[in-house]
Amino acid sequence: MTTPYDVAYDPAAAPDLDLARSVSPAEAAILASGLAVEAKEMPALIRRVERRMPADAAAVRAALIEVRRRGWIARLSDLANRAGRAWVRRADCETAAGTVTEILPGEEALLAALDAALANRFRALGPTPEAALEAVVAELTEAGQGAGALSPDRHAQLAREVAAAFGLAGDASLPFLEEVGKQETRRRREVREAETAARAKRREEVARLRAWEKSLVEFRELPALLGAGEREALRWIAAGLIPVARRIPQRNGREKWEFDPADIAPLRAAVPQWREADKAAVEVRKRGPEAPALRMGKGAVAAIARIAALDRYAGHFATARALNRRITLVTGPTNSGKSHTALDALAKAENGMALAPLRLLAHEFREALASRGVPASLSTGEERIPVPGARHLAATVEMCPFHLPVDVAVVDEAQMLADRDRGAAWTAAIMGAPAREVYVLGAPESATQVRRIAALCGDPVEEVSLQRKSPLVAAKAPVGMGDLKTGDALVAFSRRDVLDLRAELVRRGKRVAVVYGALSPEVRRAEAARFREGEADILVATDAIGMGLNLPIRRVIFSTLRKFDGEERRELNAQEVKQIGGRAGRYGKFEEGVVAVLAGGGSPEFIRMMMEAPPLPPGDPRPLVQPDADIVANVAQEIGTDSLFGVLARIKRAVLRPDDPNYRLADLTQAMAVASAIDGVAGLELLQRWTYALCPVDERDNGVARLARWAIEHGAGRGVQPPNAGRLPPPEKASRDELERAEKTHKRLVAWRWLALRFPQAYVAREEAMAETERLDRWIEDVLRQQRRAKLVA
Repeated sequence: MTTPYDVAYDPAAAPDLDLARSVSPAEAAILASGLAVEAKEMPALIRRVERRMPADAAAVRAALIEVRRRGWIARLSDLANRAGRAWVRRADCETAAGTVTEILPGEEALLAALDAALANRFRALGPTPEAALEAVVAELTEAGQGAGALSPDRHAQLAREVAAAFGLAGDASLPFLEEVGKQETRRRREVREAETAARAKRREEVARLRAWEKSLVEFRELPALLGAGEREALRWIAAGLIPVARRIPQRNGREKWEFDPADIAPLRAAVPQWREADKAAVEVRKRGPEAPALRMGKGAVAAIARIAALDRYAGHFATARALNRRITLVTGPTNSGKSHTALDALAKAENGMALAPLRLLAHEFREALASRGVPASLSTGEERIPVPGARHLAATVEMCPFHLPVDVAVVDEAQMLADRDRGAAWTAAIMGAPAREVYVLGAPESATQVRRIAALCGDPVEEVSLQRKSPLVAAKAPVGMGDLKTGDALVAFSRRDVLDLRAELVRRGKRVAVVYGALSPEVRRAEAARFREGEADILVATDAIGMGLNLPIRRVIFSTLRKFDGEERRELNAQEVKQIGGRAGRYGKFEEGVVAVLAGGGSPEFIRMMMEAPPLPPGDPRPLVQPDADIVANVAQEIGTDSLFGVLARIKRAVLRPDDPNYRLADLTQAMAVASAIDGVAGLELLQRWTYALCPVDERDNGVARLARWAIEHGAGRGVQPPNAGRLPPPEKASRDELERAEKTHKRLVAWRWLALRFPQAYVAREEAMAETERLDRWIEDVLRQQRRAKLVA
């Protein structure tokens, strides 16, 4: 059986009266328009015409163009792919298709529309064709389609299209095309040379490491190398006089010890001194219960200091060890007044420092000191604000000045000691803060590790336990989306979920503020201020609100009780529920805080159990440590290499054994990835490459590859240009993709500014970078302020 839509509509062939009686008004309007419509287009066309009724021929024509645009977009994408135009995005095809007004455009008309759309985008990316071309290539590289996807011919084609977009054609385009061609040839050569050199260095270092491992000797050969007996050797190993190069676990639970003959040979001269010390120890034991510790000779110290420095990490902080330090450990739940107590003591001191986990909190510490009449300078990874005459400093933990003695230091959020990515910075700050009085603030779970660090440093500890100022209770029932009220904070664990929840709440007529990790501190503070001042009814946030951002929250409502922690999706633990949920019930604003779960997100009973759970010590109480520039330089000198990859590989393999009783080695994966990428860059010294390895970048955003590109420019003596987001759409028209692109550019600018503080000769355009950072902050905040159902919330 056939239907009226099995063939293209031909109004001339349709019976006038009978067909008119059997069709809907929309179908009648389509027939009356005289347009030829494919049968497969009819259902969608009818729906669109129905929304336009009464519809004349122009309305039907417009509806038919809408129906056909999806096909035009697919056709343009296919044509771009076939032509190798990797720089054409789907958004370009959508823009181009949106400008086509013909019913049946040919391929030439579609491509003309695409070229016009691309030209507009290119001009928006920069003020000059050079800047626009660089931005497009950077976009492709960020998407993993850079140098590998663009052959020299494709790069030249892209350059021609960019030139045309800026009105350069024919002979007028030749200077531009020749110059960018030379630059691209040079860039490819430098990248190729750097990669070749890096591979050669890796092979050399792997061979060196294997050769070193083969050179190691077992314990049975040690007495002969020392000219001593087995029992003496065992005693001296236990005393820490003889370095064990490698400890290999065996199936029977024992260890196989291996020793480096190059380390052992210089120790032979110290054997007589050790024997004398042994005899003295025996005599002392005869006279009393305790013997003095066996002391190392200078040769042993020199041999061990370069190779096994991390197993006596506290000794690296000479200024702190020279002070008569006292640690005051202040623990308590959120909203218990820990920071207030410590900042009062800091403000009374003649000089001091406050170390925060985030740049945003360093700013808050600085403002808190100012409110107490104490001016303070600021130091974060990418920002310095010196205040003339100030004797106090607010800084991020990683920026602790280890050689500046002060009276009082405050180290906040000590539970970060257990964080696998940043825990080593807290170890260094607590061990190395050069203050006579060190206040360490944290959740009760942090106490075990802080006590352990204090013992390793030989510092006395006074413990202060604070209680929450207002009660915190678990809700008995889940909260429905429609039951959210002014003053509530809804918590999710991904940017996507935050924006989805925001969209739903905006659809329901709520005014919403958002806070999540990808936002800059400035935008987070602006969003928090909107919520605090009543411009937003509800806050939707990730667990970023768990640290700082003191807000007047009535209820904290978890949208889910599970999160992805970077390795697996798991249930929230007790510390997370307490830390995040504890933001509810601000003292003096809400007398009681409530912690709940969104309907469908989990069980209220689970929240109650987590809130009542006692503090649990970390699974591994040993503090995390990582090498610093001195250690990197010493190990490089010891093994005779300038390869950063080789140094880190040796540190990971041999410097700190996995079963060390006191410390754990931090994860060096990202640092080694950066080292591997830039080891072959000419013009950069070892410690300059180590600085690059410490730069905060997001590997998911091709951060390592970007650092390598910047390092090549730096090593070649050229200035590194800061990232630029190009032309931004009006905030009310911004899509989620455009918002995400702006957030990523902002994070890249953070890395650029971090490097600019350390390499000012290579990262020169600091004012330009700061201006772009501020522009993005304003634009992102304006986007998030949009409370209507626009692209962002669609």
